[in-house]
Amino acid sequence: MSKHELFPYLHIKDAAAAIDFYLAAFGAKEKFRLVEPGTRRVGHAELDFGGTTIMLADEFPEYGLHSPSSIGNTSVTLHLHVDDADAVIARAVEAGATLERAPSDAFYGERSGSVRDPFGHRWSIGHSIEEVTPEEMQRRYDALMEGS
Repeated sequence: MSKHELFPYLHIKDAAAAIDFYLAAFGAKEKFRLVEPGTRRVGHAELDFGGTTIMLADEFPEYGLHSPSSIGNTSVTLHLHVDDADAVIARAVEAGATLERAPSDAFYGERSGSVRDPFGHRWSIGHSIEEVTPEEMQRRYDALMEGS
């Protein structure tokens, strides 16, 4: 079996508003969307995040597809790797996201922080600050956990 791509697929309460947010906050580009006739309900849309596609749609409770807003939380974090995490996080907050963790330098060689978008999805946003081998990363992680 060949695998070609893996696409995150988000279910959102008010997908049309979410598309506007992702365009403004993250500079995504809308590839296309399918809307149910006579409604605003997005049946499927695709956004390009610099070469990576995220698929999204409105909630479809009749099929058991609910948004984080409806279930009250999310177990998924989307990680967006950018050139300047501080700037992208600030832009997302300005567009309506809630800051969960301010940008800071991390042991794994990245400066990152996290936001919760207005639709309940968590985004970790970061950029590289140094190359760290897996062995060095484990050593730093061990030291961090021993100091907790």
